[in-house]
Amino acid sequence: MTELNELKSVTIHLPDDNEFDNEAGSAAYKTSNVRSPPPKELELLNNSLSGSQTTICNGSITTTINGSGLKKVPNASPNNQKRPMISLTHLPKRPPVDIEFVDLSYSVSEGRKKGMKKILQTVNGKFRSGELTAIMGPSGAGKSTFMNILAGYKVSNLEGSILINGKERNLRRFRKMSCYIMQDDCLTPNLKVKEALRVSANLKLGKDLTVIQKEAVIDEVIEALNLSDCTNTMTSSISGGQRKRLSIALELVNNPPVMFFDEPTSGLDSSSCFQCISLLKSLARGGRTIICTIHQPSARIFEMFDYLYMLTEGSCIYKGVVMGLVPFLSSIGLQCPSYHNPADYVLEVACGEHGDYLQKLITAVNTGKCDSYQRTPDNGVIATTITNDIAKETMQLKSTTSKQTLPLPNGISKQTPMSSNATCTTALLDSTENLKMSENMATFPISSWLQFWILLKRTAFTTLRDTQLTTMRLAAYFAIGCLLGVIYYDIGDEASKVMSNAGLIFFTIMFVTFSAMMPTILTFPLEMSVFIREHLNYWYSIKAYYFAKTVADIPFQLLLTICYMMSVYYITSQPMEPMRFCMALLIAVLTALVSQSIGLLVGAAFNVEGGVFIGPIVTIPMVLLSGFFVKLNDLPVYIRWLPYGSFMKYSFEGIMIAIYGLNRPKMHCSKTLCIFKSPKKFLDELSLKDDINTYLIDVGVLTGIFIFIRICLFFVLRLKILANR
Repeated sequence: MTELNELKSVTIHLPDDNEFDNEAGSAAYKTSNVRSPPPKELELLNNSLSGSQTTICNGSITTTINGSGLKKVPNASPNNQKRPMISLTHLPKRPPVDIEFVDLSYSVSEGRKKGMKKILQTVNGKFRSGELTAIMGPSGAGKSTFMNILAGYKVSNLEGSILINGKERNLRRFRKMSCYIMQDDCLTPNLKVKEALRVSANLKLGKDLTVIQKEAVIDEVIEALNLSDCTNTMTSSISGGQRKRLSIALELVNNPPVMFFDEPTSGLDSSSCFQCISLLKSLARGGRTIICTIHQPSARIFEMFDYLYMLTEGSCIYKGVVMGLVPFLSSIGLQCPSYHNPADYVLEVACGEHGDYLQKLITAVNTGKCDSYQRTPDNGVIATTITNDIAKETMQLKSTTSKQTLPLPNGISKQTPMSSNATCTTALLDSTENLKMSENMATFPISSWLQFWILLKRTAFTTLRDTQLTTMRLAAYFAIGCLLGVIYYDIGDEASKVMSNAGLIFFTIMFVTFSAMMPTILTFPLEMSVFIREHLNYWYSIKAYYFAKTVADIPFQLLLTICYMMSVYYITSQPMEPMRFCMALLIAVLTALVSQSIGLLVGAAFNVEGGVFIGPIVTIPMVLLSGFFVKLNDLPVYIRWLPYGSFMKYSFEGIMIAIYGLNRPKMHCSKTLCIFKSPKKFLDELSLKDDINTYLIDVGVLTGIFIFIRICLFFVLRLKILANR
């Protein structure tokens, strides 16, 4: 006891609710440093501490350690101490999930001559529910690839097996019960925090829950993740820590039992990092399997993980509880210096800074030397002893009575007989729900029609909320309309200015084309990241998103094009016949829709930089072959077929027929001689026909091009999803 009393203690309070945005109070230390104790000190400390603990699934924990005077108290305590576990009582209950992988190898192609390169080298292990697992390793060790394989995003060139609760993984069902939160927080812009959560709840919770029940789930998640202060704030305006918590909240509404995080602390300061990992720890304590990659955590962050899987060059050099890392390295002959961060030290070892120990470590792992540092199912409990290093969970919870009432996952109470080694994990396993799902559970929670309707409303809402882009487009249409009115005022019926009027018509086509295409090229690649995240996390199907995006964009294009055409048509004194105006308007609308479809296709296939270059480059040949710069009959015979591949040829021809065709009377001539006083003669000069059948063909071809490009867009979206696997 003398040696024990000399050891200083540390109390770490996990932040909750109001603590997330306050740096103060996140951790109170009774000592000025945290160090890695030698194995003897650790063994002495663990053997000397004895006490009792009460564990409640997704509730609070009270731990009393005799002799140390340290006590964790419930959230409602007089001293305003905070609970270390998130309570989510309204979420749907889910089964616990253990992920086991056996002889897992992954290869990528290096080209036809070089063959295949192995990224993962026959790794084995098991990640259990109720634990916060860290996958660590230097850059290029295969961390992200390994987690993408576990999450089901990479399935090709894969060897070995992945087991879920001891059974072969059904990838479709597994994807539905898991979520993947990427390093970059891909959030829908122009939505408030609560609105984004409402969309997530409507898509992921299904139609069995009422609106009131869904709102209760949303409010509970907001409270648990400390987003109350920003519920009415736009997602584009919240801080980095709030964005990270919102990304978690969006996936938490349906309570997935497995959550993957790719570098969750990336871009956050030390305080926000601690709050983020504290949140993940609390989520794990609810019985979930939390797996995250992390590059180089601080000692304070590192000690919060339960389980460590260390990779280097695609091979595992340590797997086991975090507290076992230093003793394991010592057994190999690698002594971690006192007051040195074990995470930094093991990364230095993985990089070879302390000698060539990698093969020795790999051999030690493969021969089972790490097995003594594995947590058994009976020990995977929420029990804590507090040391001067890492809070190693070694105490086994024992029940004081033969029977006691423990809540089911997420606080649903049920009388459950508990054995002497009852834990939160066993309470989850005794849940009425298990992994055997029906076939319907392997599909989306709601029908494709409801997905389409929800996404349609969201897309329309975000478009209207994008005031900057909307204002700029309206201003551009208004300014260009005024400019055309000044330049081409009252020339529509003047025979001496027919070439200028043709220039006006062609400029109108050009303006409608680029004003519809370029904004889409700039904005759609940003939406693609959101689409990929939400689809891979099983929010909705590709076709629902595709049709919602297609339908939502049409009204806005119609409105802008109609306003532009009405003003320009009237100011420039084109034929004031309703039929001719409607014919010209129809061609202009179809041109806008085709151009927007090209913008969507280019934006889906390329990033912003590539799209800005590819879009105009693709359009320039169509402009050249439209029939305005070069008469179609003047082209060489061997390329005379090229204009038929230009949608602008049909747009220009259709509007010219609407303005000058269909037996239009002779135009007014203010000069002595007007060569093209007869509209038909002017069309003949441009090698254009003037009959209604040609106009209908133009309308049909533009409609066909629109449908064809939209079909191509659907397959590009599918290829984008496949490219992320």
